[in-house]
Amino acid sequence: MPEWVEIVIRSFSIIIGLFIISKLLGKKQLSKLSFFEYVVGITIGDIAGTLSMDAELNLVNGIISIFIWAIVPILISYISLKSPRFQEFVEGKPTIFIKNGKIMEDHLKKEKFTAQSLMEQLRKKGIFHAADVEFATLETTGDISVLLKKEKQPLVVGDIIENPAPIKEPQMVIEDGSIIDESLSTMGLSRRWLKEELDKIGVAPENVFLAQVDAHGQLYVDLYDDKLEVSAPQEKQLILASIKKVEADFEIFALQTENWEAKQMYLKNKNKLREMIEMLTPLLKS
Repeated sequence: MPEWVEIVIRSFSIIIGLFIISKLLGKKQLSKLSFFEYVVGITIGDIAGTLSMDAELNLVNGIISIFIWAIVPILISYISLKSPRFQEFVEGKPTIFIKNGKIMEDHLKKEKFTAQSLMEQLRKKGIFHAADVEFATLETTGDISVLLKKEKQPLVVGDIIENPAPIKEPQMVIEDGSIIDESLSTMGLSRRWLKEELDKIGVAPENVFLAQVDAHGQLYVDLYDDKLEVSAPQEKQLILASIKKVEADFEIFALQTENWEAKQMYLKNKNKLREMIEMLTPLLKS
């Protein structure tokens, strides 16, 4: 057998073996691998590369070696699921770097971290002042988890509105010029609705590279021709304008009527709408 044919056979055999192993190991991201799993991955890759090129090595023995290296982390993962103590022994424990706003210098030294290294990791998370951090932990994967102080945390919808409605996942309704009926059905929409929305902006489906519908029913369109400008969705702004118009109508009714009870009712509802507008404006203008 020619040497190049043997190399081809070896390579394909190893590729199939590595594919099976990757399926067995699961979908854990590289950044989530433990140090031991990372070393195992490098070793398996090294064995596979050597087997592919060195025709003098026994292919079967090499594949057995690869599977042994792969089975060990699988067994460790299984035992770790059953025994937290074993998991702690294998993967270690998270290390606290900042607690109650104070840097734990001894913990930094233990993990071979300098102050500059810590600040570099914080900057990667958009934090430039250590004083803004309430709690920071070095995870077993090497990542740093950070909790900002309460006054430094960004404002979220829940801080403004109590129990906000859940947001549905945006659905892609057109991909590469083709309408996706399943996504339209998921949003409770139809092709007729989509055509009407596209007609408003003067676009045909075959000219659309990508189109999405968000939880508010707004259609976002990206065309093949990037030189053409597509008007931004106006649904939110129209809702806000409609509420403001109703508020203005209540105020006009209150001024026009001579009935005291009716006047009070109009003013009361006007004030309610004013409060609603103040709450909804940050959402409807975004």
